[in-house]
Amino acid sequence: MSAEHLTGRSTVPISKEGLASTGSPVTGDGAGRNPGRTGTAGRRVVIVLLGLIVPALILLAWHLSTASGFFRPSQLPSPASVLAAAVDLIERGQLATHILISTQRVLLGFLLGSLLGVLAGALLGLSRIADVLLTPTVGALRAVPSLAWVPLLVLWIGINEDSKVTLITIGAFFPVFTTLYLGLRHVDRNLVEAARAFGLGGIRLLTTVQLPAVVPALFSGLRLALAQSWLFLVAAELIASSMGLGFLLTDSQQNGRVDRIILAIILLAVIGKTTDALLGIAERWAVRKWA
Repeated sequence: MSAEHLTGRSTVPISKEGLASTGSPVTGDGAGRNPGRTGTAGRRVVIVLLGLIVPALILLAWHLSTASGFFRPSQLPSPASVLAAAVDLIERGQLATHILISTQRVLLGFLLGSLLGVLAGALLGLSRIADVLLTPTVGALRAVPSLAWVPLLVLWIGINEDSKVTLITIGAFFPVFTTLYLGLRHVDRNLVEAARAFGLGGIRLLTTVQLPAVVPALFSGLRLALAQSWLFLVAAELIASSMGLGFLLTDSQQNGRVDRIILAIILLAVIGKTTDALLGIAERWAVRKWA
């Protein structure tokens, strides 16, 4: 009788290739976990540093082109001039106000537009009758340029905060609606039928099976909607606005303050990328949890 029969255990040979594929020795204390986490953090740091190379080169080229006199200050002010403009607005207490007001408008419009986009995308993606009735109309409205809504919003809502948030809401609605609608139309039918066989239907079927199946598509739409919200912000702040980054752009253009124009563009880029990165973190969490 062999040792395997006496002990009640089976011997499984482990090759060097199998050991290497696990990335850590076969032990019961989980000793190989921390190096993996450290390696992942190190890779993220490297990715971030590599992503900063191009902005650093652009900043260097900007400095050299202005310092050499290739551009006049009226065409392209130096980085130091833009920094001085930022410091001046900070000392006046205006820069934080511009940033906070614009961010508030974007977040409100993004949340409202995303919620409406999810509801409409779910309705048209799950109901064939609603799809046939409403999809042509929604597609036509999606083709309307953002600035075309401005006169109508002023007449209907007035020159106030509601009209600005409404315009951003319109901009955020269509990316979320489109991606969710298309995602739900392509959910695996066998998966849906299996869920129905287990007694799931209606809202439970949507929240338990269909929405988790389209989480990646939904977050793609949300990230597009967030970017679209920042684009629509500038158009929204053309509606008789007195504060905000869009107002700072137009006001600086009228006053010939190119340094402030460049500052507003940089702030829009940095804040937009920051909010997108935060949404990307939420996307990775959601994909791990549901997808």
